[in-house]
Amino acid sequence: MKKSVKKLLSLTLTLTLGVTLVGCGSKGKAGSEAKGEDKVIAIGVSPEPHKAIVENAIKPLLENQGYKVEVVEFSDYVLPNTALEEGEIDANYFQHVPFLEATVKEKSYDLSYTTKVHLEPMGVYSEKLDDMGDIKDGAEIAIPNDPSNGARALKLLAKNGVIEISDGDLVTAKDITSNPKNIKITELDAEQLPRVLKDVELAVINTNYALEGGLNPLKDALAIEGTDSPYANIIAVRTEDKEKDKIKALTKAATSEEVRKYIEDNYKGAIVPGF
Repeated sequence: MKKSVKKLLSLTLTLTLGVTLVGCGSKGKAGSEAKGEDKVIAIGVSPEPHKAIVENAIKPLLENQGYKVEVVEFSDYVLPNTALEEGEIDANYFQHVPFLEATVKEKSYDLSYTTKVHLEPMGVYSEKLDDMGDIKDGAEIAIPNDPSNGARALKLLAKNGVIEISDGDLVTAKDITSNPKNIKITELDAEQLPRVLKDVELAVINTNYALEGGLNPLKDALAIEGTDSPYANIIAVRTEDKEKDKIKALTKAATSEEVRKYIEDNYKGAIVPGF
């Protein structure tokens, strides 16, 4: 498993410009610690908006304290937690609490989080409709295929009257109790959803992938989560590292007024601070 993860990491990082490869040959310890460099923090991020927030708001604060920040970009939702568990990075910033909890339960990882940073309201998008009320009978709706985001998407559809679902945290299509439009739910990798908009009636897309796909959540979404959503994105770390000085410094920087201002000024409500 470890060798295969390192090969995938190598491929992911090789294809990404401006990414610093960390941890190779560290034998299960983060690159910074393997060298005894307590002032190095390797952070795994999704491309948008996490990378921008780290590089433009969090990283400068840490560098002013003498830390070297290595930003490692991932293009999926699987490798960042595997890399963190295996010590290839010191922290990651790409996921919300329910996703982390589901991963920990499924894979028995010893990971936790230190703080919530921002909320990316999930939205419903379409290239065929201008209003949710115009959904056709038998329409196909694409949602993320991971348990936490899939449940989140179904709850958003239910909130907007498309379906009804039973109560529960990780609901699935099997929990739909009323489907008056006879819609078909198609589950896909979250990063694929912007690319299939032309092929489906609706797609429920995470904001980071919506932004990456050129969509503006505030202008393009037919429906969007409210700011009361519990799905704030977090700084995840190995549980054993939570009290380390560099992790505390990262947590403080991630919840600073500088980060709050950066999020508010640059995303204009499409992304909101979660602290």
